[in-house]
Amino acid sequence: MMHAKIIVLGAGLVGKAIAIDLMRSGYQVTAVDLNEQVLQELDHKFAIPGIRSDFTGDHLLDLVRDFDLVIGAAPGQHGFGMMERVIRAGKHMVDISFCPEDYMKLAPLAREKGVTVVADMGIAPGMCNAILGYHAKRMQVDSYRCLVGGLPVSRQWPLEYKSSWSPMDCIEEYTRPARFRKQGKDVVKPALSDPEPVEFDGIGVLEAWNSDGLRSLLTSFPEIPDMVEKTLRYTGTAKYLRVLRELGYFSTDEVEVNGKLIRPVDLTAALLVPIFKLEKGEMEFTVMRVEIQGREGGKEIQYVYDLYDEYHADTDTLSMARTTGYTCTGIAGMILNGMLSIPGVIPPERVAMKEENFRYLLEHLKARGVNYFIS
Repeated sequence: MMHAKIIVLGAGLVGKAIAIDLMRSGYQVTAVDLNEQVLQELDHKFAIPGIRSDFTGDHLLDLVRDFDLVIGAAPGQHGFGMMERVIRAGKHMVDISFCPEDYMKLAPLAREKGVTVVADMGIAPGMCNAILGYHAKRMQVDSYRCLVGGLPVSRQWPLEYKSSWSPMDCIEEYTRPARFRKQGKDVVKPALSDPEPVEFDGIGVLEAWNSDGLRSLLTSFPEIPDMVEKTLRYTGTAKYLRVLRELGYFSTDEVEVNGKLIRPVDLTAALLVPIFKLEKGEMEFTVMRVEIQGREGGKEIQYVYDLYDEYHADTDTLSMARTTGYTCTGIAGMILNGMLSIPGVIPPERVAMKEENFRYLLEHLKARGVNYFIS
């Protein structure tokens, strides 16, 4: 369906990259966002029409009615409700919003409506899930570890971090308890716990700490005894973030200030906007390492997938937007090409269990300069 009509809900840094890539692939794309400036840029530079709207009301059902596929690229707090309305509208969807709720609760509704929805389809969660799903179908996996992060090249005090995501979504990563599995037992620890140094060629030593990135993997693979995902940042970042968290700056409980009730997290998010903002043309990179150990063909084996990607100056696209967005557009292509037509809500690991799907995704990314090196 090369002339399929696709609507992208959210035109932030990642949603924008998704819309442009889909347009360049020959699809008819429309972008939706509240930011009029972003919509005008997409229209003027890329002839991608825009609609100024939010994603929170039932008007979304009418908004997506005339489209063949919906892409969800909104902040996580809107993800679940957005996905539910798209399913009720009877539309296929690929989502990268990473909502905090359990999106699999929408699976019966999706099956009833006969639509295919692939959730969490970014880089992590997303591509890391696909890698594990592919190998878990072909071997006995005993251990899975994913280390992932996006960082600015220039380290600026105090947090040495900037982000293409909304500050609120970043804060969620610092507060949501991390779930992982150790020696067959599911474990819950605070985010930012168990920091460890990890060295990467060409980068140096980064700090890895527990984050809640496994999501659907814990239920998809109950037989794997050891699974963990850790977020990568420059060394020392976790200490600053723990201080802010323990002082209550990430709290959602209202406090009274000069007679007004405010949530500390809202103030913190607002203060972080200029700190996290990447300047136009600023260099940043994404790094990910996926390690899978187990037995295949009666032998002990280990697979290591390494990704390093940088801001792409020629297209003015951030590496996090490339690595997240192009994974999403790969799955969009699968659905529109008829390669993926299972009704229901599908986690990324299920998509890649088929050889042709996994190879298609790797080639799709490689064609866009996003390369996973396997050892």
